[in-house]
Order: sequence, then C-alpha cells, then structure tokens
Amino acid sequence: MMNEKRLENTSIHYWINDIKVGSAIVFIHPAFANHTCFDTQLDDFKEYRVITIDLIGHGKSIGKGTIEDTALYINKMMEAEKIDKINLVGVSIGALLAQDFANKYPSKVSSLTCIGGYDINHFDVTLQKDNSKQQIKMMMKAMFSIKAFAEDNKKISAYTKEAQEKFYQMNLEFKKSSFRYLATLNQLVNKYQTQKREYPLLIGVGEYDHDMAKKASMIWHESEPYSEYVEFSGAGHIVNMDTPEQFNKVLKRVIR
Repeated sequence: MMNEKRLENTSIHYWINDIKVGSAIVFIHPAFANHTCFDTQLDDFKEYRVITIDLIGHGKSIGKGTIEDTALYINKMMEAEKIDKINLVGVSIGALLAQDFANKYPSKVSSLTCIGGYDINHFDVTLQKDNSKQQIKMMMKAMFSIKAFAEDNKKISAYTKEAQEKFYQMNLEFKKSSFRYLATLNQLVNKYQTQKREYPLLIGVGEYDHDMAKKASMIWHESEPYSEYVEFSGAGHIVNMDTPEQFNKVLKRVIR
C-alpha cells in the first residue's frame, strides 16, 4: 500500500509504502506524467522502501516551487522519512533530476539509474538541435490543445499501445500553466564536474527511442567506463511503462 503525503512547507506530494527498514528507491517520472507511471514497478519492488513523487507542476504538486529544487525536495523527504541513502531511478527529465541529486548529495546515493536521459554535466548542446524544431512544434500544439499534444506525445514517448494509452491519460491532466516549471531545466546542465562515483550507474534507452536520446546515452556510457549500458528491446522513451518486466529485472541488478 502506498501512503500519500505532502512535503512540509512545499507543494510537493509523494507516496511511500509501509516498509520501515531496508533499501529505499525513489522513482522520478518524465515530463507531462505523474507518479502513477511507476505503477508497474510497485509489486516487483514491494520488499523495498519505495517512494514515488509528483514533480512540481505535475499531478497534485501544483503551487509554489521550482523544478530545479527537486534535489532539495528529495533530500527533505529523506529527512522526513529517516532515510540515509537512496537508489535513484529517473526516466527522461527524471533522469536529469536524479543526476542533479547525485551531484549535490553524492554520499546519499546507493545507485543511479537513468533512462532516456543524457549526461547533464558534460552535455553537447549541438545534439539537441535536431529535436529543437519538433519540440517547439509540440509546445505550440499544446498551447492550442492539450488533447492534440497528448495524442502526439504518446506516440513519441511510448511504443506499446497499453503504455501509449496510459501516458496519454496522464498527459491530459497536465496543465498548460505548468509549462513554466519546465523552462528552467537548463539551469541544471553543465553546472558540475562529474566526481568519481561510489555507486553503480545504469544508463538505459529504449530500442525505439529517438536517435538523439540513443546517441546521448551511448556518449555518456563511453565517458564513464564503470557504468552499465542497456538498450531495452521493444521499448520507446518510457521504458518502464513499455516493457516493465524487462525493466524491473534489469533494475534489480543495480539496487543496493
């Protein structure tokens, strides 16, 4: 059972199970989604202390706050729940935010799993150019119709019909006003130098994810020789929703 909580003095809502001891996992969702995108992970990881969150501007976390403060929010959650170290699992922008936490609180990380992300500490912005026009087009579509945006975004993000439908429903709940929360994500990029990691790093990407994501993931893996790289067959950008059994099996190798 997942218990809903609100982080004191913030707009952040999070969910935590009833496990009081042992390894803890924090799942961080993609943009335009919410904590329920990890529903297919809950049963397989029920023996761990599991936390899922709604990022600021998503789900129930609407109000004051900035997305670049996500690491601070997670640290406050850990203090509130008396958790010393966590296994971080981020998908898409969740992968960027997970890295930011690892940059700021490295001693509190047991493992780091980043799916469909890139190295925020050494990102070549020219890689983004190929997708810029598409992103602008999608943003403009969202300003006119969230439904039209959600229809297109589900096809870009998910590969299986089941995952597409669930992601579509989450996208419908995303508010136009919440785009402002995403505008400051670039403040996390190329801000830190990567230190020696004292924990496992898993870099993953879906077989059918877009070329930029696959290229960026491979470049990152090659720059960190002790990382593990996995391409998930039959999956798009949101691997955990497209192929949950495969994803869960791989993730269990990393959790400490």
